[in-house]
Amino acid sequence: MAIGLQIDPGNREQLRAWDGDEGAYWADHAAQFDRSIGAYHGPFMEAAAIRSADHVLDVACGTGQTTRDAARAASAGSALGVDLSSRMIDYARRQAAAEGLSNARFEQADAQVHPFAALSFDVAISRTGVMFFSDPVAGLSNVGRALRPDGRLALLTWQPLHRQEWLPSLAGALAAGRDLPLPSTNPPSPFSFSEPDAVRNMLGQAGFRDVELGGFEESMHFGANAEGAYQFVLGLMGWMLQGLDEARRAQALEALRAVLTAHEGPEGVTFGSAAWLITARKETPR
Repeated sequence: MAIGLQIDPGNREQLRAWDGDEGAYWADHAAQFDRSIGAYHGPFMEAAAIRSADHVLDVACGTGQTTRDAARAASAGSALGVDLSSRMIDYARRQAAAEGLSNARFEQADAQVHPFAALSFDVAISRTGVMFFSDPVAGLSNVGRALRPDGRLALLTWQPLHRQEWLPSLAGALAAGRDLPLPSTNPPSPFSFSEPDAVRNMLGQAGFRDVELGGFEESMHFGANAEGAYQFVLGLMGWMLQGLDEARRAQALEALRAVLTAHEGPEGVTFGSAAWLITARKETPR
């Protein structure tokens, strides 16, 4: 963790995860994670509508694909990506340098409380990141303060759990008959931005207007084949095997292999998913 990193107390558990083993796993498998939601990437960047002279803030940028593409679009501007994970930030910096993107910067930061320069960005983006704010209104308000008057916001977030095939299928296999809890809609959670009315309310409280949600259904990609997907999913969700005896663990692993094999096709191992593309503008005082 960076010395002097300013963290909201509510995000300390997120810091432990993302600046620990979880973030390291994402950094080590960056290409597969980007591929997993690759079907959403083009529509998301199109919704961001980044112009050549824009200055872009990428919240929870992860390994930086969105930041780097924002920097390419803002060729006469800049892009700053922030994330809690030092490992992912390091990866993002190396990749940007390898791609010759001198206008892309990365910083380890908690976007919920980081003292961004006021009125310094034209657009803020976040691909499956803002859902992990412990206080979404506080986090979005802080991002809003960094935006210039009439600044734009573009988010990609998950639709409700019942619209997803991937998580219930994978978690169900690893549960081995147990009744394991799935994520709620209470932040921080992958589904804290899943309910449209709640999203509009949070963005309104944070000072945004013209909120629009567009629904998309796309396939998520977990590997080129069932064996590759098996190794990837175990690294991501293997913690769900904790507490199982040897027989139940074997049952869970067999069920995981079966569900991944059943979803293997010409494009690899895919599962259905549904996401929101959310756009809004900063409320300008009259």
